[in-house]
Amino acid sequence: MRRTCKPGATEQMLVGIFVILLFYVLGEAAAWLIGGLVPGSVLGMVLLFVALCLKVVKADTIRPAARFLCDNMGLFFLPAGVGIVNALDILSRNWEAILTACAVSTVAVIITVAIIQESFEKRRAAARQQSTAPKAES
Repeated sequence: MRRTCKPGATEQMLVGIFVILLFYVLGEAAAWLIGGLVPGSVLGMVLLFVALCLKVVKADTIRPAARFLCDNMGLFFLPAGVGIVNALDILSRNWEAILTACAVSTVAVIITVAIIQESFEKRRAAARQQSTAPKAES
């Protein structure tokens, strides 16, 4: 007997994976067209974000697959860890530059976030003052 009702969990997962992979491939194609200036995976993620914002893709379509990928994200760091272990000789030769880059970028991120947060706090305080200020009667 053939089912014609809503797809089950397996079908939803497959559809979600298909949509995610489709946007990955679109991003890779776009990266190839622009000469690899931006990585295809990043372009694919941006395209998927735009499609979600414009409601071309419904969030419920990719939610099961996205949740599965996020729940198992730790597994995706294993290849990177193995790569670092395999490149220890290169890292040991350049550890000063790597450590300096990490420290400088960390400080830059902290300063940037602090400046942005301070700006948001000033806006919020100004908006709060405006909303509580007594209004002049005309």
